[in-house]
Amino acid sequence: MHSDRHFERRRALRGNAYTLEEFRSRYGLHQDVAESLFYRFGPSSIELDILMAAKKRVPSIHVITQEMGR
Repeated sequence: MHSDRHFERRRALRGNAYTLEEFRSRYGLHQDVAESLFYRFGPSSIELDILMAAKKRVPSIHVITQEMGR
C-alpha cells in the first residue's frame, strides 16, 4: 500500500530522519501502522525511537546485527 499523504514538518527535526520504509523495517511494523505513526509524529529518528521505546517495541534483531557490523 502506498500513501500519497504529504508530510509537513511543524518543528525542527531532531536527529536523523527515517524514511517510512526504514522506520517500518526497523521495528517490523505493518505498513498501515508505520504510516500512521510516521505521519503523526514525523520522520525524526530520535522521536520515533522514543515513541517505540514507550510502546515497548525494540528494533528487529536483523537491524541490530547490521548496525553492529558498521
